[in-house]
Amino acid sequence: MMRVNALLGGVGMTKYGLLKLKCVLYRQSVETLMTRTTSLEFQRKIGAFQHQARHGPVEITRHGRRELVLMSADHYDWLVAAAKRTHETADAIDVVIDAVERAEMDPEHSVLDDLLK
Repeated sequence: MMRVNALLGGVGMTKYGLLKLKCVLYRQSVETLMTRTTSLEFQRKIGAFQHQARHGPVEITRHGRRELVLMSADHYDWLVAAAKRTHETADAIDVVIDAVERAEMDPEHSVLDDLLK
C-alpha cells in the first residue's frame, strides 16, 4: 500500500479517495490470492489445504457456490479483533463527522466509484 500512496498521493487524491482505492485493491488482492477448492477435493486433500490455510484463506465451494472459508486461527483472531474495533457512525465524535462530511474526491477520480459497485 505504500506504493499506492507514493503513486497516487501526489496527483490530488484526497485521503478519502485514497482510502476507497486501498479498500478496492485489498479486496481484489485477497480474492486473487485466495485458494479455491471444491468440497470433494477438500475432503481428499484436507492436510494440504490445512497447510495452505496457514498462509491464506481457502475458499471451499459446493455445487459451484461458495460455502466455507478455512483460515488460520491467527487470521480469524485478527478478523474478530478488527470487527470489535469498528464503530457505529452515530457514535463518532463531532470532529470526525464534520471531516467526513467535508471530504471530497477530485472529479478526475470519480471512475474509482465504479470499482466499489
